[in-house]
Amino acid sequence: MTTPTAPQTSAPSDVRFASRGSSHYDVLLALFVVVLVVSNIAATKSIEFGSGSWSIGSLQLWPIVTDGGAFLFPLAYIVGDVISEVYGFKAARRAVLTGFGAAILAAFTFWLVQIAPGASFYENQDAFESVAGPVAQIVLASVTGYVVGQLLNSWVLVKMKARTQEKGLVGRLAASTGVGEMADTFLFCAIAASAIGITSMGVFWNYFVVGVIYKVAVELIVMPLTVAVIAWLKRREPTY
Repeated sequence: MTTPTAPQTSAPSDVRFASRGSSHYDVLLALFVVVLVVSNIAATKSIEFGSGSWSIGSLQLWPIVTDGGAFLFPLAYIVGDVISEVYGFKAARRAVLTGFGAAILAAFTFWLVQIAPGASFYENQDAFESVAGPVAQIVLASVTGYVVGQLLNSWVLVKMKARTQEKGLVGRLAASTGVGEMADTFLFCAIAASAIGITSMGVFWNYFVVGVIYKVAVELIVMPLTVAVIAWLKRREPTY
């Protein structure tokens, strides 16, 4: 007679995520959407740091070229990392799609206001068009890059977490941001460059390279804060 053995069960996974029904998730989602919409409007202004000119062939190395969206947009990836790490890929995807809808709504609203007949005493139609006119192209560029970049960012982070569980947080934050920002910045620059006055490949590559380096640098600089926020949320959010 053989002794019955206990049924075999797979080892429980150490990878856990919080419920996206949390009020903390709602705040992060709102912040994510605001950052995206404001960045799209700010990105209509091209910005140049430095005087003089330094080039290698057709590649412009100096001055540094960027746009107004650079001031706030890196925060979108930081918030995206927090959402992905704490709430998982499905929650991050919901944030991305919500931001997508908000950006399209903003672009449509600007277009509608632009074509609406101005009041007889309104004297700023040309100024409004010069600022709001490129928003549709900027939004197309932003949404294309942002959807691809954010989904890559979240996917890489969650896949790395599945391998390392709760270890290696800094490594997966840095790696996922690098992959996402590179894809996002290239697509955005390729579509939006003409909207902010970039017409040469030398300036385009300056715009792209500076954008990637700057955004990843911001992520690394604020990494201690990102890690602290993630730890704070994990202590307060029930997991499944």
